[in-house]
Amino acid sequence: MKTKKIGFIGGGNMASSLIKGLIASGQAAHSIWVSDINSEVLSALTGSLGVNSTANNDELVNAVDVVVLAVKPQGLADVAKSIAPLVQEKQPLIVSIAAGISQLSLQRWLGSDVAIVRCMPNTPALVLTGATALHANNQVTIEHKDLAENILRAVGLALWVDQESELDAVTAVSGSGPAYYFLLMEAMEKAALELGLSEQTARLLVQQTAFGAAKIALESDESPAQLRRRVTSPGGTTQRAIETFENGGFSELVAKALHAARDRSIEMSKQAETL
Repeated sequence: MKTKKIGFIGGGNMASSLIKGLIASGQAAHSIWVSDINSEVLSALTGSLGVNSTANNDELVNAVDVVVLAVKPQGLADVAKSIAPLVQEKQPLIVSIAAGISQLSLQRWLGSDVAIVRCMPNTPALVLTGATALHANNQVTIEHKDLAENILRAVGLALWVDQESELDAVTAVSGSGPAYYFLLMEAMEKAALELGLSEQTARLLVQQTAFGAAKIALESDESPAQLRRRVTSPGGTTQRAIETFENGGFSELVAKALHAARDRSIEMSKQAETL
């Protein structure tokens, strides 16, 4: 991959994180291009990372082997349509990290014969601990898949799904997932204050507990249910808290929330298909 040139259309937080991850993993800065309508964003990326920059998307497409579409979903149709003639000519691999934009829409804007990998990364990619699911269309080769996977692995876990429809479920689980944990942390902090802890103590305890629990889960072969049982002594404080969660319909509420997120992802994809 290090011999390939990679271009990012859009220089926001996710693109910046991917670029930093690629450079940290050995990709040469001079082999990376970024385009953005904001000249300050380009200056910052060029100055801090030494990558090539341009305000012209066609110039970027003409220079690279892989084009990462990292613009906001609502602006992707215009961007894709504008670069379509050159994409048809150059045939780069297209990697889209835009939420809710289906391969059908991308093919309609760029051309049906274009190799496209659609990805669903999440915000922990900003600190190189992301989780990304990828799906390839029929034009994507084994080499293309390796390229796309290596790009996303630069910021964390990357795995493939067999059906594009699975990305809607991925959106609900990991794409939106960090917000769920933040919500729980927020609620725990608030309750800790009510229990008499200082704001600083409450925040540090909640953050370290969340980090520790995640680390145990990642390093253990046991399921979350088994790990929970290990720290839940019969008749103890943890059991009382868990029973309170369960009596309040915790599991059912989580399931309802994830189904709602999945359904909204499907709605967004359908809306984009009208553009």
